[in-house]
Amino acid sequence: MDVPLPHLDRPFDYLVPAELDAEATAGVRVKVRFAGQLVDGWLLERVERSDHPRLAYLEKVVSPEPVLAPEVARLARAVADRYAGSLADVLRLAVPPRHARVEKDLAARADSADAPPVPDAAEAPPAPDVPPAVGSASGGGPVDPRGWRDYPAGPALLRALTDGRAPRAVWSALAGEDWTARYADAVAATVAGGRGAVVVVPDARDLDRLDAALTATLGPDRHVCLSAALGPARRYRAFLAARHGDVPVVIGTRAAMFAPVDRLGLVAIWDDGDDLHAEPRSPYPHAREVLLTRAQLADAAALVGGYARTAEAQLLVETGWAREVVADRATVRARTPVILPTGDDPQLARDPGAATARLPSLAWTTARDTLRADAPVLVQVPRRGYLPSVACADCRTPARCPHCAGPLALPSAAGTPACRWCGRVAAAYACPECGGRRLRASVTGARRTAEELGRAFPGVPVRTSGREEVLASVPDGAGLVIATPGAEPVAEGGYGAVLLLDSWALLTRADLRAGEEALRRWLAAAALARPAGAGGRVVVVADGALAPVQALLRWDAAWFAARELAERRELGFPPAVRMASVTGVAEAVADLLAGAPLPDDAEVLGPVPADEGKERMLVRVPRARAAALAEALRAAAGQRSARKAADPVRLQVDPLSLF
Repeated sequence: MDVPLPHLDRPFDYLVPAELDAEATAGVRVKVRFAGQLVDGWLLERVERSDHPRLAYLEKVVSPEPVLAPEVARLARAVADRYAGSLADVLRLAVPPRHARVEKDLAARADSADAPPVPDAAEAPPAPDVPPAVGSASGGGPVDPRGWRDYPAGPALLRALTDGRAPRAVWSALAGEDWTARYADAVAATVAGGRGAVVVVPDARDLDRLDAALTATLGPDRHVCLSAALGPARRYRAFLAARHGDVPVVIGTRAAMFAPVDRLGLVAIWDDGDDLHAEPRSPYPHAREVLLTRAQLADAAALVGGYARTAEAQLLVETGWAREVVADRATVRARTPVILPTGDDPQLARDPGAATARLPSLAWTTARDTLRADAPVLVQVPRRGYLPSVACADCRTPARCPHCAGPLALPSAAGTPACRWCGRVAAAYACPECGGRRLRASVTGARRTAEELGRAFPGVPVRTSGREEVLASVPDGAGLVIATPGAEPVAEGGYGAVLLLDSWALLTRADLRAGEEALRRWLAAAALARPAGAGGRVVVVADGALAPVQALLRWDAAWFAARELAERRELGFPPAVRMASVTGVAEAVADLLAGAPLPDDAEVLGPVPADEGKERMLVRVPRARAAALAEALRAAAGQRSARKAADPVRLQVDPLSLF
C-alpha cells in the first residue's frame, strides 16, 4: 500500500471480485479499503488462497496498465532493504505518476493499429524486406569498437556485450574523449546482442548530448529519454514505451535508474561522483548503487565511467567485482594537454606573488597567448554570482545578516548587500566590530570574474555559463568563457587554455570528499582542452604538491582513487565500511537507537549538531554487516511508527555528506 508508515511495509492480501478479475493483473495500480480509508496500492501478485481467514475485497483497479514490472518490483524491494526504507517510498521513485490522457491516447492508437487496413489502388506495392547491414546495432552483427581501441580492454568489452555476456567495467576516460559516442557504442553492442540497456547521466545537458549520440548510432525511435524535467505527460509516455517493450534502450537522469527494460543487458552511469545522482527523497538511494544492485539481480553488464574515479568505483575494481578499462600511459600523454600548477617552487621563483594572487602571472600570460592565437579560453570558477561573500573593508570581519547571521552577498557592483539565507536586504549594514560601512570581496563569483577579465582583455567576447544560463557549446575563435563547475560548454575544436581558479574553495571544504570532488571538477574542465600537441594548456591555481593536483598533472584518477580508498580504510570511513546517519531531535534519535537491535560490532558515533536544533548520530559497521544494520534501523523505525511517536527521525544509509 502507498502508505508512508514503516510498520506497514509489507504485502497485504485482498480478495479480487469477479468483475475485476480480468483487469487485476500483477503490476496494476489499485485502491483498497484500509483502516476505514480508501488508499492507493500496487497489486504485486495473484495467488489461489491466503493464510488469512477474513479478507476484504479490492475496491478498484485504477488502470489496467501493468506499470510495475516484476523485475522492477524485486529491485525496489532490494533497494528499500539496502537503505532501511519502505517499498512504498521506492515505488514512488520507480514509477511516475499516472497520466490518464496518455493512457487513453495510447489505447486509441493501439485500437486503430489493430483495425484492418483499407485497400488503396493507388498505394505502392510494399518494399521487399531488406536485412539490416552487418555490424549495425539492430542486425546482431559485430559493433565497430572505433574509439574504444584507445583502451586495451575496450574492444573485449564490446565483444562481451555483443555476445550477450555480463562484463562489469570501471572506465577512466581520456582527455578530450567523446564519452557519449563511447556509451553509444556500448549500448549498440548490447542491442546487437538482443538485450536492452539503461544509461543514467547527471543532468539535462548530458542527457541531450547522449540522446543525439544514440540517435546517430541506433537510429530514430530506438530509445527514449526519462527525466523529471520532461513534464508529466512526456515522462509517462516515455515510461510506457519502455514498459511495453517498444524501445530497447532508456536513458535519463536519476529518474531512469528504475526504468523497465525488457531483457536488460547493460546498466551504465556516467560521472558517478556527481551529487545529482543522489536522490534527495526517502530512502535517499544513489543511482550508482541502484544500478549495480540491478546488474546483480538481472545478471546484466555494468559500466561505471567518468574522467575521474570515485572511491566507490575503485572498491569495485579492488574487490574484483569489476575490471578497469584504462588507456596506456603513452596514449594518456598523447591526449592530455600541458597541465601546470602555479604554486610549485619554479613558478614561485618566477612570480613570488603567485601564492596569494587570484590570477597569477602564469595564468594571465597563458590566457593572453591563447587569445592571440585565436583560440577560446575556459575559466572555471567554483562560486556563482557576483560577490557571494563579503567582509568589512576596514577590519576584515565577515559580513553577516543582522537577522539570521547568514552571509551577506553583493549581486552586482552597484547592488545592495543581501543575505544568502533569508534574503533580507542589509542596505544600512555597519560592521559590529568597528562600525565600518565599506565592504570588500571575500569570495569572488563567476559574474565578477567575467567583469574583471573583460576589462583585462578588452575587445574579447566574454560569455558566462552557470546557474542562470548554461551554455551547451561555444564557437571556435578567441573568446573567454567563465563557467561554474558542471556548466562548462564544449568548444568546437577544444579550448586552447583552461584556467582553474580559486582552488582553495574546493580543497578546504569540511567534507570527506573534498579532494575527490575537486579532482572530479578539474578533470571535467581540463578534458575540454586541446591535447598538448595542438597547443592545449591547463593552469591550476594550486600547490603542485597536493595529491589532487598531482593526480591532475599526471591525469591519473585511478591512483588518487586508490590512495583515497586506502586512507578511508585506515580511518574507517565509507566505502570501506557501511555507515548510517540518524538525524532528529535528541530524544527521538536516542529513542530510535535504543530500540534498534544493532549488530554487536556496530559503533555509534556522535552526537553532532545538525540543522534547526537537531542532532545527528552515526552508526558504523563492517561492510559484511551492512544488511544487518539496515534491517535493525528499519525495525526500530517501524516500532516508533506503530507507537505513533511524535518526532520524526531521518535515516540515511551511506549519506554523501557525513559532517
